[in-house]
Amino acid sequence: MEQLKLLFTKDGVQYQISRNRNVSEEHSFFVTEESPENALSQKIDEILALKKYKEITVISALNHFTLMPEGFKEHDLGYGLIAYNAPVDEDQEELMLSVNKKFGVQFYYTFPKSIYQKIKNTAIPAKFNFSGEQFLNQITAKNQKEIHINLYHQQCEFFALDHKKIILYNNLDVNSEVDFLYFIMFTVSKIGFGIADTQFFVYGETTENETFISELKKFVKSLKIVYDNIPNKNFILNAR
Repeated sequence: MEQLKLLFTKDGVQYQISRNRNVSEEHSFFVTEESPENALSQKIDEILALKKYKEITVISALNHFTLMPEGFKEHDLGYGLIAYNAPVDEDQEELMLSVNKKFGVQFYYTFPKSIYQKIKNTAIPAKFNFSGEQFLNQITAKNQKEIHINLYHQQCEFFALDHKKIILYNNLDVNSEVDFLYFIMFTVSKIGFGIADTQFFVYGETTENETFISELKKFVKSLKIVYDNIPNKNFILNAR
């Protein structure tokens, strides 16, 4: 039986169907201004009905989150902490927790309750995770200042690390690659990272965001494309 992986971003879903780690299908679906209000919900119904799945893995890259030290146990504060970064509707959003032991942090994040219930109602074993935690597990940090950037369709997330310590994480959805550049460079200056001694690493939809990368290269001295999504090879969906 196949395994289904779902990656939710601000305006859609990317999904993989695989058997024994061999990807047989990978597709993306994004809503537009012309899409019906329930287009994403209908698409999830369609995906869930495609096959009899052995397991479902759900990854949220939605920017309703907060980052806390590992071991923080005031879970009832989760919604309130997230609300400092983004508006939260507790009736419509399920509160979730994702822990990264590698870097000693945990994420509180919310996920749409309607989709959460659709997945749970299938009675298929399902695992939920946050993209930031998944991303962290793929990072190999060194004793230096580093910016790790993961690119999506009209969205990016990034970590600032200083000698293997997380200084900052953020998740941004915009319609302009120039806005990506401005936001990241502004953040770098605010946290005191010098361009000359900061290493930049880029992952994900690098081809789709080539303007952002070409502009970034004009400002930084050290930039490496670590992972470029190609068909059936999605950086976050293929993370182990």
